[in-house]
Amino acid sequence: METKLTEETRVESDLIGAREIPASALYGVQTLRGIENFPISKFHLNEYPLFINGLAITKMAAAMANYELGLLTKEQKDAIVLACQEILNGEHHEQFPVDMIQGGAGTSTNMNANEVIANRANELLGGRKGDYDFVHPNDHVNFGQSTSDVIQTAGKIAVVKQLKKLQVELKKLYNSYLDKAEEFKNVIKTGRTHLQEALPITLGQEFYAYASALNRDIKRIDTAIDALLEVNLGGTAIGTGLNANEKYCKKVILHLSKFSGEDVRIAKNLIDATRNLDAFGYASSMLKLLAIDLSKTASDLRLMASSGPNGFNEIILPNVQPGSSIMPGKFNPVIPEVVNQVCFYVMGLDVTVTKAIEAGQLELNVFEPLILMSLFEEITTLRRAARTFNNLAITDLKVNPNLKYHIDNSVFLITALTPHIGYDTACSIVNEAMKENKTIKEIVLEKGLLSNSLIDEILNNRDITSSGIAGESILKGTK
Repeated sequence: METKLTEETRVESDLIGAREIPASALYGVQTLRGIENFPISKFHLNEYPLFINGLAITKMAAAMANYELGLLTKEQKDAIVLACQEILNGEHHEQFPVDMIQGGAGTSTNMNANEVIANRANELLGGRKGDYDFVHPNDHVNFGQSTSDVIQTAGKIAVVKQLKKLQVELKKLYNSYLDKAEEFKNVIKTGRTHLQEALPITLGQEFYAYASALNRDIKRIDTAIDALLEVNLGGTAIGTGLNANEKYCKKVILHLSKFSGEDVRIAKNLIDATRNLDAFGYASSMLKLLAIDLSKTASDLRLMASSGPNGFNEIILPNVQPGSSIMPGKFNPVIPEVVNQVCFYVMGLDVTVTKAIEAGQLELNVFEPLILMSLFEEITTLRRAARTFNNLAITDLKVNPNLKYHIDNSVFLITALTPHIGYDTACSIVNEAMKENKTIKEIVLEKGLLSNSLIDEILNNRDITSSGIAGESILKGTK
């Protein structure tokens, strides 16, 4: 590459020709072409620090392996490693401006990293930006690598790091569910099927169910992380490993594991691992299932918090903002609503990931940039939604003080009495209760079917919200 420097710009050349680049830029001509060719989205590489870190970790591991194999000098290795460490410390991230959506399977992203690291390494060795005599972006930083294995490896490390951050918030939410389950363990409410009153249930039992579902989601993410820790680094362009030393894989994986802090392993079949991105698809599917469960819980809370004479009136969500520009005093379930929207967004992104993975052709999937961007957005929005849901909806959620009145007047308490009075009799009592606006207990007493004490014994809180026959001992005595 030929380099000429002015006060404000330098000139670099590539296969296509010469271009002026800002003199202060650590990136080079190929990054510039990526910027110009792909002004596509509002999502740029410098907005995803964990991905930039994944690139730095990959390049640092490669430099160490190549040095140990005698393919880089100590000076080149040291400079590359130090440049990568600076990136890992949060420096130079503004030097990664390429759009996340790009053609070329991520080549612009890979070259962005190669050029930034090379230019910074040359500065550390006493050279200047754009002079690649000491450390070259392709010949040294990218030695033994291809975009095909670099982007996938760096992307997997980034996704794993993001998934672990997501799990932190999910575990906090899980613990809050358990706290609410314990707090509400004796709070009886109406269970519903078809949105109609059904059998009694405790609010605590419902929150235990939410916790159980979320725990499955957390465990599913563990399996996704494990699948992502298998990488194709060393496979180079199509998985055959051309231009990578035959001992490179064993060495690079040790450094990759050390620098990433993850139990990374080389794929058994590098050709398969290069062409097939199902590990990303599996992760996205697990995130979709999480979104389904979170959205279901959010929707349930919206229903339970519905107010007025036609609402469920079972819980009270924290009032975090006024609900209407026209109706004074109105509050809306805005936090469950935003969680719903995040979940819908994630489900849509999963479709994008699925289509992009399926569309890979022969030895390479060129749509990996879109796959990674979609996954990053899935994880980030879910993490923020889980934190918001926990902090602004679950932690201070309260029981409606009028809830006991509703359960005491529910006609479907009759279900617990049915084994004692018979199904047909129970049906007639329900009809009469609804017609006369009376409680089930009132009519049963009026008809002399059961005594007041027997009704209370049958309808005790423990029996009507657990397995078995409510008042079974009474039943056995009468049969």
